[in-house]
Amino acid sequence: MTFALTPERESHLAEILSRYPNRMAATIPVLHLCQEQNGWVSEEIMEWVAHRLGISAAHVKGVATFYTLFNKEPVGRHQVWVCRTLSCALNGADALLHHCEKRLGVHVGGTTKDGSVTLRTAECLAACGQAPMMQVDRDYHENLTLADVDTILDRLTRS
Repeated sequence: MTFALTPERESHLAEILSRYPNRMAATIPVLHLCQEQNGWVSEEIMEWVAHRLGISAAHVKGVATFYTLFNKEPVGRHQVWVCRTLSCALNGADALLHHCEKRLGVHVGGTTKDGSVTLRTAECLAACGQAPMMQVDRDYHENLTLADVDTILDRLTRS
């Protein structure tokens, strides 16, 4: 295995492991830590996590493939998640999503040619009172209009 955490992340790993009663319980935060460094969770990373935690690779793969927040393939520098749950849908999420697809030139699940943005959908981002909304990386953008979306996407595609 050639994957290795940076020294800073190794320190964070030790801190993570100290908070859990057993190593299996730390699977999700350790996968997040690896994804923060690599951008996605490859088969190699899943094997590394299993080896490092002393648990089965099947368990790690089961966790990584179950949760949609783990990228199983390379993604853009930024990820745009458009919420599609009832509140957002009733307030224009479909139009917002189609606008994003047109502006970015990709369909849901795709990454722009320049590698700047991956477009995704989410079933709920827990901001129902501020619909429609989307999450960009870790930031929420709520009560969106198409003009707001244009401003956000312009900023992402320039960075």
